[in-house]
Amino acid sequence: MSAIAPQTILAVFAIFCRVGGCLLVAPGFSASQVPPRVRLFIAIGASLALTPMLIDQVRPSLGDGSGVSVLSTIFAELATGFLIGVVARLLFWAVQLIAVQMTHAVGLSALPGTVMEDHDQLPALATLISIAATALMFATGLHVVLLRGLVDSYQTIPPGHGFAAQPALVDIADHAGAAFLVALRIGSPFIVYSIVVNFAIGVTNKLTPQIPVFFIATPFVMLGGLFLLMLSVHEFFGYFVVALDNWLAGL
Repeated sequence: MSAIAPQTILAVFAIFCRVGGCLLVAPGFSASQVPPRVRLFIAIGASLALTPMLIDQVRPSLGDGSGVSVLSTIFAELATGFLIGVVARLLFWAVQLIAVQMTHAVGLSALPGTVMEDHDQLPALATLISIAATALMFATGLHVVLLRGLVDSYQTIPPGHGFAAQPALVDIADHAGAAFLVALRIGSPFIVYSIVVNFAIGVTNKLTPQIPVFFIATPFVMLGGLFLLMLSVHEFFGYFVVALDNWLAGL
């Protein structure tokens, strides 16, 4: 028992490094509103729950148990988990960016929101969309898909093979392009709305320079943007859930 106990403990800690590194930046789990101690307990609980399935794959990666071998494995597992968490979060970052653009398009950027996911304050509409997207991830059970992707990552990125920085950067760049393409599709109605409305206001202002058309039209721009949001919010979040499901399943 004493001969296998240290290696088993190191294997469990290696699993915790990958799982904890992922949950450190994963959407929902890494929100600033979640206390750090709760995040730590979630990472420990998830690691212990996944240990029976993964320990046989992780234990051989520790090698002879020397300090250099263990430290290299721990660093590689932390980097791999962090990479998976960043890739999972890229879609949420893209949605937050397009939500801020949507807020500017409808003229609601002056209303401050609440700090939720990041430490930066977003406008109120962008905060609402960010909270709704995170809540939908948990309500639809897609956080389980993220954990399943962590388990599958031990097949695609076996422990003990080191961390390849160049393929990781290429993977992040490819996923970033795909994430912002999804976000552009989601926010395209508001981008078109902003272009059409501002063009119409500019033409009207040129035709009647004596009237402050921009200030008069601002309430109507807000009303039209909120009406467009009411019409498209179901399709907005429906497409987001489908895209997030495919996104997390492809990790």
